[in-house]
Amino acid sequence: MSRVEDLWERLVRAALRGRVASGNLYGGPEPGLAANVPSSLGNKDIDDILRAADEIQDDDPNISRILCEHAYSLAQNLDPNSEGRGVLQFKTGLMSVIKQKLAKREGGGIDRSNDIARLREFYKLYRQKNDVDKLKEEEMKLRESGVFSGNLGELERKTVKRKRVLGTLKVLGIVLEQLTKDVSPEEAERLIPEELKRVMESDAAMTEDLLPYNIIPLDAPTVSNPIVSFSEVQAAISSLKYFRGIPKLPATFSAPLSRSLDMFDFLHCIFGFQKDNVSNQREHVVHLLANEQSRLRIPEEPEPILDEAAVQKVFLKSLDNYIKWCNYLAILPVWSNLDAVSKEKKLLFFSLYFLIWGEAANVRFLPECLCYIFHHMGRELEEALRKEVAEPANSCISESGVSFIDQVIHPLYDVISAEATNNDNGRAPHSAWRNYDDFNEYFWSLSCFELSWPWRQGSIFFLKPTPRSKNVLKSGGSKRCGKTSFVEHRTFLHLYHSFHRLWIFLVMMFQGLAIIAFNSGNLNSRTIREVLSVGPTYFVMKLFKSVLDIIMMYGAYSTSRRLAVIRVFLRFISYSLLSVFICFLYVRVLEEKSNNNNDSVLYKAYVIILSIYAGAKFCLSLLLHIPAFHLLSDRCDRWRVVRFLKWMHQEHYYVGRGMYERASDFFKYLVFWLVVLGCKFSFGYFLLIKPLADPTTLIVNMDIRQYSWHDVVSKNNHNALTVLTLWAPVFLIYLVDIHVFYTIISAVWGFLLGARDRLGEIRSLDAVHQLFEKFPAAFMDTLHVPLHNRESMQSSGQVVEKNKFHATQFAPFWNEIIKNLREEDYINDLEMELLQMPKNSASLVLVQWPLFLLASKIFMAKDIAVESKDSQEELWERISRDDNMKYAVQECFYSLKFILIAILDDEENNEGKKWVERIYEDIKGSIANRNIHDDFRLDKLSIVIQKVTALLGILKNDQTPELETGAIKAMLDLYDVMRLDVLSINMRDNYETWNMLQRARTEGRLFQNLKWPKDAELKAQVSRLYSLLTIKDSAANVPTNLEASRRLQFFTNSLFMEMPVAKPVREMLSFSVFTPYYSETVLYSMPELLEKNEDGISTLFYLQKIYPDEWKNFLVRIGRDETTSELELSDNPNHILELRFWASYRGQTLARTVRGMMYYRKALMLQSYLERMSTGDVEAGVVAKESTDVQGFELSPEARAQADLKFTYVVTCQIYGKQKEDRKPEAADIALLMQRNEALRVAFIDVVETLKEGKVYTEYFSKLVKADINGKDKEIYSIKLPGNPKLGEGKPENQNHAVVFTRGNAVQTIDMNQDSYFEEALKMRNLLEEFDCDHGLRPPTILGVREHVFTGSVSSLASFMSNQEASFVTLGQRVLANPLKVRMHYGHPDVFDRVFHITRGGISKASRVINISEDIYSGFNSTLRQGNVTHHEYIQVGKGRDVGLNQIALFEGKVAGGNGEQVLSRDIYRLGQLFDFFRMLSFFFTTVGYYFCTMLTALTVYAFLYGRVYLALSGVGETVQERADIAGNKALTAALNAQFLFQIGIFTAVPMILGLILEHGFLRVCLFSSYSLLLSSMIIQRVLLTILIGAIPFFI
Repeated sequence: MSRVEDLWERLVRAALRGRVASGNLYGGPEPGLAANVPSSLGNKDIDDILRAADEIQDDDPNISRILCEHAYSLAQNLDPNSEGRGVLQFKTGLMSVIKQKLAKREGGGIDRSNDIARLREFYKLYRQKNDVDKLKEEEMKLRESGVFSGNLGELERKTVKRKRVLGTLKVLGIVLEQLTKDVSPEEAERLIPEELKRVMESDAAMTEDLLPYNIIPLDAPTVSNPIVSFSEVQAAISSLKYFRGIPKLPATFSAPLSRSLDMFDFLHCIFGFQKDNVSNQREHVVHLLANEQSRLRIPEEPEPILDEAAVQKVFLKSLDNYIKWCNYLAILPVWSNLDAVSKEKKLLFFSLYFLIWGEAANVRFLPECLCYIFHHMGRELEEALRKEVAEPANSCISESGVSFIDQVIHPLYDVISAEATNNDNGRAPHSAWRNYDDFNEYFWSLSCFELSWPWRQGSIFFLKPTPRSKNVLKSGGSKRCGKTSFVEHRTFLHLYHSFHRLWIFLVMMFQGLAIIAFNSGNLNSRTIREVLSVGPTYFVMKLFKSVLDIIMMYGAYSTSRRLAVIRVFLRFISYSLLSVFICFLYVRVLEEKSNNNNDSVLYKAYVIILSIYAGAKFCLSLLLHIPAFHLLSDRCDRWRVVRFLKWMHQEHYYVGRGMYERASDFFKYLVFWLVVLGCKFSFGYFLLIKPLADPTTLIVNMDIRQYSWHDVVSKNNHNALTVLTLWAPVFLIYLVDIHVFYTIISAVWGFLLGARDRLGEIRSLDAVHQLFEKFPAAFMDTLHVPLHNRESMQSSGQVVEKNKFHATQFAPFWNEIIKNLREEDYINDLEMELLQMPKNSASLVLVQWPLFLLASKIFMAKDIAVESKDSQEELWERISRDDNMKYAVQECFYSLKFILIAILDDEENNEGKKWVERIYEDIKGSIANRNIHDDFRLDKLSIVIQKVTALLGILKNDQTPELETGAIKAMLDLYDVMRLDVLSINMRDNYETWNMLQRARTEGRLFQNLKWPKDAELKAQVSRLYSLLTIKDSAANVPTNLEASRRLQFFTNSLFMEMPVAKPVREMLSFSVFTPYYSETVLYSMPELLEKNEDGISTLFYLQKIYPDEWKNFLVRIGRDETTSELELSDNPNHILELRFWASYRGQTLARTVRGMMYYRKALMLQSYLERMSTGDVEAGVVAKESTDVQGFELSPEARAQADLKFTYVVTCQIYGKQKEDRKPEAADIALLMQRNEALRVAFIDVVETLKEGKVYTEYFSKLVKADINGKDKEIYSIKLPGNPKLGEGKPENQNHAVVFTRGNAVQTIDMNQDSYFEEALKMRNLLEEFDCDHGLRPPTILGVREHVFTGSVSSLASFMSNQEASFVTLGQRVLANPLKVRMHYGHPDVFDRVFHITRGGISKASRVINISEDIYSGFNSTLRQGNVTHHEYIQVGKGRDVGLNQIALFEGKVAGGNGEQVLSRDIYRLGQLFDFFRMLSFFFTTVGYYFCTMLTALTVYAFLYGRVYLALSGVGETVQERADIAGNKALTAALNAQFLFQIGIFTAVPMILGLILEHGFLRVCLFSSYSLLLSSMIIQRVLLTILIGAIPFFI
């Protein structure tokens, strides 16, 4: 029976642990009992208790049973009726385990009265067994022994063991305390004596760093985490402490035990913020302040104090939008005088703002709504500060207590949710419901104060719409609050409405050019009079725009500002009157013209009126869009007329103000567009309009009476339809060709910019070889922090020492790059050895270069020396022609001497060393006397090389008696060869030395006491020289892997590009990386890799075939033979896991993205480590000469802490909680990624369902977790949300809920199909410095980053797509940023000014459907809010793209559909209206204009073909052609054969061609183009053959 019970318990425990047969293949953790705790219980103690039960199961099953029973009782108390989701299953399983434990006990029942005693005794035994008293002492000794010592691995093990033991003791102590509550005080005192209580308290104090924290342990400060020892962090923490002006907290407030009270506790008390939100924002603010302080200076006081400048900068940055909002509404901010606000109050104000923002949930998309909330809560804060004891704020008091989320956020969320629900999942028209922008723009006027404070929920703003029927999409007559400021009506008229200036300009120019063409190009008074007909055209088109203003605003009149409505109708009235007046006046002018009245007063008045209007418009444009004039216009605002004219000329919004650039930037894109427009109108006039002018006149005057088809359409109307068929495609081409010329000019401009920036200078491995010696100095100029001793070397002219110093500093970074390439399996072990650079220690007086530069050079030099009959100078000149050959010869010469001197005996007569010194002195003497050919037989060099190689081959192995004997023999052989075969010098000059050596050789004393190489540096020199003398093959193609060579070429090329100077890691800007994830592939499973498709090809087989070298490198890396198959790896679970990672790193998986992003942390650790060592940090226990030793840098606590302070990585896995509950493999894979990357944080939405009173209640929590010491999830923060966060588009909502967990000054948005590289991560701190560089009138708010499409090698189609994509993300965006100044955010991996964007609505927009292309709206929003978007190409990030035809079509369809929605948006409208004319042109043709011109291209073909059909069927074409032939009219013939015009579309390929030429070279592009044409022709032939075969049956 006991066996059955044992099996049952194992079954139940296995079920609870979630073990499956394939569990090891997934590599995920075995979560144990703790992982099954339902989130609805919401008790962390249960989770900790069950984890401890798992931990001590093997030590004492009975104690494990006690813990399980206590966990069960806690669960029963929390949910006695098991109403929560998963609670019943959890309690049933847990009870089964407990029953099995009880059943296994002999004698039946158990006396639970002894549980406390058993637990107490086990506590003592467990503590004694693990020697707790010595654990921390040993750890501290290891820390004090030197961070950079060889004990790093031991330190890690000690730390993990200590945390695990103390964590278990903490749980045992908690359970003991809770169990004693059920007994009498006397009994409790007997069971737990005072001495044991003190021990338990002491142990609990040691577990402070076990409390969950994100980056900085604020709630439990501990000396074991180096991050709290940084003076800037200490200063930031101390600045938040309670100060004298803050009221006392009430006695009912539970003060923290592990830290002192601070400002956040005060804010928590009066406003009722959630505890975890307070903890999260406390760390956030400390993080911001500490990093800002480090930018100013590192505090060196014993008690560091935060500089007021740091507080001021964070204050102004955080509340900048609030200050602008107050200025816009002309209201006083919370403070009356900013200069009088104290440092402590500033801290309070922006801490309050961040607490509001951190708990605002979906309301974060409404930045001005947050300003409104902060404005009122700030006033409440001021009132609270006047009191002696803190009291809750009136706005946050509820029936259940003080709650900010219930009283402030919930009312807003409820109405937003109701409107979002009413959009019928995006099928309802946008005009029928309010989106996020509508809610936010309500707070752009003073009418928002009608909402009062606390909220007046009876306001129409909070009115929820009547739920619409699923079958009815119309808004119906339900009572609802209208939209605000703008209505997104679905109509093509938005193209005209948003960009009317463009269409008016094109139509007027077409009209003018046509008039000139029909007047034979004569600019006489008659022509000018006709050209002035553009006046009525202009005013009629402006009238049409004002009509659209009225129509488009329908649905928003009730909520829009009165002035905005008045302006719309005033413009309509004014343009109506002007249109009628101008048209009437021009008609009268024409009438007078017919009467030959050339001196007409009406004509002069007409010209004067048009001139005045045009001049006024021109002046207003100058005043509004050129900085110098804009300042003048601001001064003129005191005049009502000026204000009125400006108001009528341009709409006035909260956003979009001051959208002008400095004069130099304005003139740059002005010149650009003048060139484009010049080309466009020249082409349009001479090739489109003028050639048709005369033929049109002839056709109009032709009298065609016979039609082959019918004359209904063209009867008695001067062949109007014929004229239309000729002019329609021409007019469409006239509209399209501007985009073609923009494409050509921008491509040429981008090519020149790229050449100026030195892109593509290193585009081959040959260039890497030739320029490698320049890389160290370039690296020091760009990526290394400035060093004082380097400057002194440059000034003193010490060339060799300077080059060696550069190489020494460059080597550890270069070697780490090569090491990572090997870990990624792009190179093999031999290539890694060849590519790595020596440390360049002080032992040799020259720079040692990597072996791949010097390989085979010795043998080439030997052949030259042996065969040469030239003089010594000519011989050396031939060798020196190849720098690498010269370096190889010099290194062999000096390195061999260094090795021989090191291994020969120092004792007695020192004959060996004297021989070496004698030989080298003779060689140097011969060189000086130019007698090398006479004194040495160079034809014997091959023998010398053989003997030296034999010696080195022995010395590079571990010492044994046999090898020692062999080494002595090899030395003697070398001595004999040199003396008897090589030397031809006169030995009489040094007779005594040679006689002594010969006597020692005869007596057998010479070289008998060799010192075997044991020093690491000496062993490395021996191994390197051996490789140098044995590698005979050239390494010109190393690395052979194309991806490895591409990465090295780009990295080395970027060293010569202009970038900001790097600051030390401690002083750099901090940043986060942010990756949204839903349910995509995390890590390939073995079944997925082995599953075969319909062609019998598995994914793994395919990867092995397209990456054969990487597969072999992988097998060697894991210690397998290169011929090993994947099935043979199944005997080792670790190898299977490594195989899964190898395959996943070659797909578009989350694992690949995480690995790439974690390179940022690795790079920062290396940089921080070396910076600390280079300064001779006493605390680190190192000196400067060891400053390039990077062994174990990843385990340095200080380097890791510094990296964590500067870098945070958050992956927002929206449904991770549900995936865990459903046992999805994705959850196990995500947990595995957290285990392998300690700095990785995962945010997710936890859905908790509870059943109360028969009704299901659903609560949503935004949670942040990390992996704990047991490899399981540790919850850091859990912030309750007001409801389901997904009200709009999924991705931006996913980003929004987790953005509160990001940190730093910047945030890089990364998709889960992206990658990064270690060598690129080294440049991140340079990139971040761009935020402080001069990029125009305003500082950058988005830094554009170059992308490399890594899926281009998968297929030919993928290659074409990657080249097309590359031309846009490089050359295209280069021009958009400079000179056009209209680069937006086109998807990740751009770097955002984090504080700027989180205080202005976030990094994307989320309204349903309208924001389906959510990323680009962050660029729109940033530009409208006076941001600046730049582009930088010295750093790149990998990007995966769709590789199948169907996938590509779907992606292009999504992008085009998203662009169609953009046309409807208010962002496009405002940018189109508020940009100056030339910047508007740039914006149009790089966003919606691209797709519009693509559509026009298709319509042009239709217009042309249908016109040809009409001319053919009607017979008009034939008749006109016959008459043209008779009359010999070539112009008429050309007009009928204008199809050549459609071939201009081929010029749209120019950007891709020029981009490829720039970065790959002209020859490679020619080869690529030939291959592309050949492949395209093969595809076309295949398609035509398929069509023909398919059509044959229809003709039989």
